[in-house]
Amino acid sequence: MLVSLNWLKNYVDIGMITPEELAEKITKSGIEVEGIEYIAEKSENVVVGYVESCEKHPDADKLNLCQVDVGEEKLQIICGAPNVAQGQKVAVAKPGAVLPGNFKIKKVKLRGVESNGMICSLQELGIEEKYVPKDAVDGIYVFPDEVAVGESVETLLNLNDAVLEFDLTPNRADALSMLGVAYEVAAILDQPLNLPDEDVEVADEDANQYISVKVEDKELNPYYGAFLIKDLEIKPSPLWMSNYLMAAGIRPINNVVDITNFVLMEYGQPLHAFDYDRLETGKILVRRAKQEEKLVTLDDLERTLSGDHLVITNGEEPVALAGVMGGASTEVNDNTTTVLLEAAYFAPAAVRKTVRDTGLRSESSTRFEKGIDPNRVRRAGLRACQLLQKYAGGAVLQNAVEFDELDRTEKIVEMNTNEINKRLGTEISSEEIVHILKKLRFNFEQNIDDFIVYAPTRRGDISIFEDMLEEVARIYGYDNLPFTLPAGASQAGALTAKQQLKRDIKNYLQGAGLVETITYSLTNEEKISKLISPEIKEQNPAPVALAMPMSEDHKFLRLSQLPELLGSLAYNEARNQSDLAYYEIGKIFVSDEKGLTKQPEENLRLSGAVTGTWIEQPWQQEKKEVDFYLVKGIMEGLFDFLQIPVAFKQESLSDMHPGRCATILLDEKVIGFIGQLHPLLEKQIDLQETYLFDVNLEEVFAAYSNIPAYSQIPKYPSIARDIAFILDEEVQAGDVKAVIEKSGAPLVIQVGIFDVYQGENMPEGKKSIAYSLLYQHPEKTLKDDEIEESFNQIIETVNEKFNAYVRS
Repeated sequence: MLVSLNWLKNYVDIGMITPEELAEKITKSGIEVEGIEYIAEKSENVVVGYVESCEKHPDADKLNLCQVDVGEEKLQIICGAPNVAQGQKVAVAKPGAVLPGNFKIKKVKLRGVESNGMICSLQELGIEEKYVPKDAVDGIYVFPDEVAVGESVETLLNLNDAVLEFDLTPNRADALSMLGVAYEVAAILDQPLNLPDEDVEVADEDANQYISVKVEDKELNPYYGAFLIKDLEIKPSPLWMSNYLMAAGIRPINNVVDITNFVLMEYGQPLHAFDYDRLETGKILVRRAKQEEKLVTLDDLERTLSGDHLVITNGEEPVALAGVMGGASTEVNDNTTTVLLEAAYFAPAAVRKTVRDTGLRSESSTRFEKGIDPNRVRRAGLRACQLLQKYAGGAVLQNAVEFDELDRTEKIVEMNTNEINKRLGTEISSEEIVHILKKLRFNFEQNIDDFIVYAPTRRGDISIFEDMLEEVARIYGYDNLPFTLPAGASQAGALTAKQQLKRDIKNYLQGAGLVETITYSLTNEEKISKLISPEIKEQNPAPVALAMPMSEDHKFLRLSQLPELLGSLAYNEARNQSDLAYYEIGKIFVSDEKGLTKQPEENLRLSGAVTGTWIEQPWQQEKKEVDFYLVKGIMEGLFDFLQIPVAFKQESLSDMHPGRCATILLDEKVIGFIGQLHPLLEKQIDLQETYLFDVNLEEVFAAYSNIPAYSQIPKYPSIARDIAFILDEEVQAGDVKAVIEKSGAPLVIQVGIFDVYQGENMPEGKKSIAYSLLYQHPEKTLKDDEIEESFNQIIETVNEKFNAYVRS
């Protein structure tokens, strides 16, 4: 909402307060002022001039030689504007004037002829072109005849105005009008309010003789008022009105259209003017559109309607989309002499549905969607009739034709002084509350400390005690509320154990070289069934669909974080970022219900995707691409860090490479998986070789024991021994490792795999796996025979269990 201070001053005296000071007061009272803009930079020595004569420049076809009366003197000015003409009143920058941008006007010679000043366009005076009337966009601005020659243009063109931009919350629809802002500012400054006059002189004729109104759906349109104005003269709006509209961000068009826009901004009540003669039937029927019915709107686009859309018709065919936009067939034009003025109340849901379906959004639809004041609908129509009578010469017919089943009752809220003070921690007296209610202009009844407040219909956001509590607090002043430390025992805030563990996991992953991402929790139908972890898939979850999704790409609550992570990878790879390592800690949503009778279970998971080069050292000519063992190593490191023993089991999972995939087991229960994305899926998404991991953090948190562990630093030396076993191809290296660890305990403290060999001199169906064993005793130096005994026991056990033998 753009609020012109010069316009606002018509309703409330803001005194000598600066725009910045007023903006601060309004912000502190609960409505944020996002910015302040001045209509134009200050100009000096720019006045109204009268063009006494206009002739062609003797030596230039596109220049005009003008003699201009500026009051105290006459100036010869050369002007290149195509629309300059004798008899006009124009804005003249005299020699010595300074225009916006520090542009100084001097006496000059153009093609040998002296020019003393400049005839200005609105753009040259600092007004943005998008707000300039169409007839003045490509030339100078011409004043109406009533302005005085020699008068400063600053006030005439509203150049000294400041505009406050409000960032309104959805509940403050009342501030979408100048009167609503006036009520607010009057309360803040404790000033009287000057509301506009709505008296209209009516003609002898009755509007009922010309028009009839019928509404089929009173729930969607409880009030419709049709005012008839005859003998109109279409012409430019008065200067003051054009100025206010431009300050509000609306381009002036003609007096009839401008008056409806002016009242829209003044009252917050949308109006629409139909050319009565082009309506043809003399009937107004408000109904739901028929399926596939057509309407050409004011933007000259044909709209296909449905039964969800409310339309205004002439009894036969649509002439407007209710609350959104009028139809081209009944548009007011230069030949219009009789106008049917619509002032109506349309249900917010109906307008919102039409806006969403058509993509049309306007100042009018915005106000209908947020809710308008039912007590202002008819009054806004009367105000517009008054202005049409005064500035368009119209004759207003008596007795507006109305359909009226509109509820105008005020909501009643009870409150108590003691309860207010208890909630706010204040000592506000009942007399102060009375003063606040009077400043807000709320009607009320008082019984000592008890109040019954009648919330005005313009404040649709007030319905319960807490709403009135907020009103009292903000007008009393948030700065005046006491600030104290909480009473009783208190302690410093800290993270919960779960929050700290999440942070520790993040720190580990970032230290390992991964970057945290946050992706959408919503996904589309194609991705919802992909890359779901086996333990989740076993539950046969039903995808949870949103009832009213914003788009088809965000229709379902995700069952896996990986599809959206892959989308981020693909997005970045398409922009030449090839070495990527992402992780995300977030929730998936699991439901075994086919409907929405039960809330889905939220499951916290850790997911990651890695692709490209992991390490590259050009100087040492070292380069390592991401592979399965890198991702497995990151996971092993994480579980070692958490001191949670897990195992990896080779599996074949859908959407994953059949030979490079494994599940993660905790106490023989699957809690996730790692592996390479299936090459076909990589190709489909335009990814290079990509490796993934996905872990159920709920299971990890349940298994985590936050007990500090301590291992004494060894005092005695360790001894390393290496051994290579010839094993059958199908034997898993990890299974052999586990047997070595068990058989060698407690002397063997570490077992590692450092080589796998298949090829020449190796029997068919066999492979060689080499292990390094680290021996150490915490209390003594191990002797050779102790190590040898343990070493032989390990060989014997492995040979027996796996039908293996030691490679010589």
